[in-house]
Amino acid sequence: MNGGAGGPSCLETNDWICGEYLRTRSQELVDATVQHIGITAVSVAIGLLIAFPLALAARRWRGAAGPVLGLTTVLYTVPSLAMFALLTPVFGVSASVVVTGLVLYSLTILVRNILAGLTAVPAEVREAARGMGYGPARLLYEVELPLALPALVAGLRIATVSTVAMTTIGSVVGYGGLGNLIASGMEGFFKAEVLTASVLCVLLALLADLLLMGLQRLLTPWTRAQARAKARTRRGVRVAKAVG
Repeated sequence: MNGGAGGPSCLETNDWICGEYLRTRSQELVDATVQHIGITAVSVAIGLLIAFPLALAARRWRGAAGPVLGLTTVLYTVPSLAMFALLTPVFGVSASVVVTGLVLYSLTILVRNILAGLTAVPAEVREAARGMGYGPARLLYEVELPLALPALVAGLRIATVSTVAMTTIGSVVGYGGLGNLIASGMEGFFKAEVLTASVLCVLLALLADLLLMGLQRLLTPWTRAQARAKARTRRGVRVAKAVG
């Protein structure tokens, strides 16, 4: 908070909550937020593009499932600082180091959820589609993927939220978005900078999760109809029991 007339400002007293910091550093906050969103979005998008064919391969060839899932799990266990250190000689000190590391981390969640969603499609549904003349590609995109969407989007939500958090670690190479502000604030014990950047990071994660949840509801309207039908069935059972 700002001091009174003639009193010290919140920047001078190093308060955690400081409106003057927001006013004087607004452009810095905007730039860091835009970089954070950009790194997160690119990392998750590339991760999804890589995870999808890997999940298809793991489902198509059972012998590939173990190695694919095992490799992605091993990659997830590598500490982030070690991962960035290993990637720096390849990409140099650039945003590519952070994006590549985040992509590798996202594969564990995305591959498993896509594979789980595809394998959960009932066999009788596949057989019915084949009996109607659906080829492999049409079966995948018009039948299996729509039914696997809840699991796929659930994995995408987890991967996105975790990527928002892990992007901050990119501050070690200067490409951490809001993590750059958190690191510099911690170094100088600048309370307002640390708190503001941390709160913005949490808000980004919540906003991304809400947007993806809304996307899931938009793409899977039948799930709401099923939920309503189940609710009506339960009410009918309760009424029948009460009457009986």
